[in-house]
Formats: sequence, C-alpha cells, structure tokens
Amino acid sequence: MKSGLFITLEGIEGVGKSTHARFIRDALQRTGRRVCQTREPGGTALGEEIRSLLLHGRELAISDNAELLLIFAARAQHLEEVIRPALARSEIVLCDRFTDATYAYQGGGRGIPAAHIAELENFVQGELRPDHTLLFDAPVATGLERAGGRGTADRFEAETAQFFELVRRAYLDLAANQPVRIHLIDAARPLQQVQESVMAALKAWSLC
Repeated sequence: MKSGLFITLEGIEGVGKSTHARFIRDALQRTGRRVCQTREPGGTALGEEIRSLLLHGRELAISDNAELLLIFAARAQHLEEVIRPALARSEIVLCDRFTDATYAYQGGGRGIPAAHIAELENFVQGELRPDHTLLFDAPVATGLERAGGRGTADRFEAETAQFFELVRRAYLDLAANQPVRIHLIDAARPLQQVQESVMAALKAWSLC
C-alpha cells in the first residue's frame, strides 16, 4: 500500500535534471524527510544493465517496439525492488524520469501510439502514478548545446534536433493536459532562478 510520496523529474537532454535532483533531495532531507533518489531507466542491477544497452548499444539495431518493451521491463523491476518498497516505508521517492518520458520519447519521438504505452503503463504500474512532476523545459537548441559539453553523445543524445522537438512537444502537451500534477519550470534561465522556482513548487506542495 502506497503511503509515501512519489515525485518525478522530466525534461529533454541538457535541462539539468541530475543537478536539480540533488538540490531537491538536499532540500527535502533538511526538513527531516527520508528520500529515495533514483532514476530511469535504471535504479536496479537489471535496470542499469538495460540502461547501458539502451543508451550505449549503438552497434545494435534496437527496434522502436523493442526499445519500449525494454524500458517497461526495467520499470517493472524498478517498481518491485525500489519504488514500491520505499513508498511503503513512507519515504519520498525522487525519480529522474518515469513514464512521462516514455510518452515523450517513445510516443512523441518514435511515434509509438499513446494507447500502446498506456496499455503497458496500466499492466506494469497498476494504479500507481507520480503525485507530483517537475517538467524542466528549455528550447531544444539550448538543451542540446548544454548536453554537448558532457562528452560523447549516447544513443538518445545523438538523435536529430527534429526528434527532440517532437519529444519536447509531447512533454508540453502532457503538462497542458495534466496541469495539477505536472509543474512546468523554465530551465533555460540561470541556475539560481530555476532553483527558486523549484523551491516555490516544493513549498506549494507543503514539503519545504
């Protein structure tokens, strides 16, 4: 039975999710809350193996449907091993990407019908959905420029700007359709301003 709080962070490459996740974790821990910080794909031994395959298996021909199923396989293990147990312990689960990313990348970017993703979402997750989502948004050119400074591009980072435009549009559509759950943050601004917006969201949720 879920008794904790499930918060997810979303956005295209280069919007600073990893930096913001650490900032949020530290802010929540200062209030005495227990935080389980994790990521997708990944979070478990199996999930990290699948992550490596998806991000760095560029010599492999991974079909769009196979990619989708691998992501949900990693998610099923993640829920079983990490997310559901942490929520049952009344912890705050802070997850870098979750199923919104699947709708954005595999749905928007790859063109897989949302109905197919929804069917897997219901099968793997049951009724579990994030309580709150922070969507860090920036123009594609800004995000890719930032991501380009991190070294060799992974399998997704190597996609075209057009692909990421589709991903970003899918994310923004999700935010427009679910404004209560998804909080949109302009991540193109200086870090301090972004963090101020993050803190405002946490305070609005009575977490800080």
